[in-house]
Amino acid sequence: VHVVESGGGSVQPGGSLRLSCAASGDLERVGAMGWHRQAPGKERELIAHITGDGITVYADSVKGRFTASRDRARTMVFLQMNNLKPEDTAVYYCNVAVRSFEYWGQGTRVTVSS
Repeated sequence: VHVVESGGGSVQPGGSLRLSCAASGDLERVGAMGWHRQAPGKERELIAHITGDGITVYADSVKGRFTASRDRARTMVFLQMNNLKPEDTAVYYCNVAVRSFEYWGQGTRVTVSS
């Protein structure tokens, strides 16, 4: 299974970005999908998690600003990020669970500054 994120970049505070994550390979029995991020000098944190049943849970730090979604085929997962803040600066990682294994992408960098 191969996971690739895209859509990162630099944006001013208050701006928006949409991240995409494409999963390929043997995708029989894809379960949960989601997004984590790792800011400089900090540990990786979960920010959005979509369960196998389609329920989405968000970290308090992004609730109301970020929206995670996936396609019906469970080959793509997206993260719409609005009202971005400097503290959202981080490398964003997508994770996909396939038959109880977690697969991760290499990450896409998001920088929020004026």
